[in-house]
Amino acid sequence: MAKLALIKREEKRQAVVDKFAAKREALLKTINDQSVSEEERFAARLKLQALPRNSSKHRLHNRCSLTGRPRGVFSKFGLGRNKLRELAMKGEIPGMTKASW
Repeated sequence: MAKLALIKREEKRQAVVDKFAAKREALLKTINDQSVSEEERFAARLKLQALPRNSSKHRLHNRCSLTGRPRGVFSKFGLGRNKLRELAMKGEIPGMTKASW
């Protein structure tokens, strides 16, 4: 089990990303728009840099929903490799069976 503080930190980052998503999108749209004057694009870049670092979605990290493990997470299931294997062996994941050939 991961430290609870690390799990809470990820939840906090997700909340900040959700909060600033629309603002970031609008600023990026202005920055990438070639028809806007250079001064306005520069001002938009400064505003974007002034936003909190954790408002960027690239700072998010996938974690296992059961254990909080940061590595080896299958995004399709939201589970770490250990728990995914455990649940698959119990037959609790629909459509997943042990490979045999």
